[in-house]
Amino acid sequence: MASLREKTVDFFGKAKTLYLEKANQIAGEDSKLQKLLKNVSERLGQVSHHPKVQAALEPIMIFKRMIHAHRSGKFKVSSKTLGLIVLGLFYFITPIDIIPDFIPILGFTDDLSVILAVFNSVKHEVEEFLNWEKTQAQ
Repeated sequence: MASLREKTVDFFGKAKTLYLEKANQIAGEDSKLQKLLKNVSERLGQVSHHPKVQAALEPIMIFKRMIHAHRSGKFKVSSKTLGLIVLGLFYFITPIDIIPDFIPILGFTDDLSVILAVFNSVKHEVEEFLNWEKTQAQ
């Protein structure tokens, strides 16, 4: 009989695989990327007032702009970075996750953790994008 720890590791492994597969499907198809961005905007409209979400607003907005620039061909994002960004945003909009969003105080903790972890792991490309954006505004 499997221990609780083994079951937990197995659950998280399966969840990670499912999210990665979905993220790769979305990242590989322009119409799905467009739909993801629409869903993120709708989700932000519902929850942006929540204090916990405030911490992730800037990374989410940067991710949205990066995807728009990538889709338009103006700024290319590496496939790895695009996949991670899509993964983070998909996790953010998905109501079924490790800590359900309707749970007071804790509900957005996992969503924000994923967004911030993705942001930190792609920080070098984010910085390149932000520098590129500054040149476009001039």
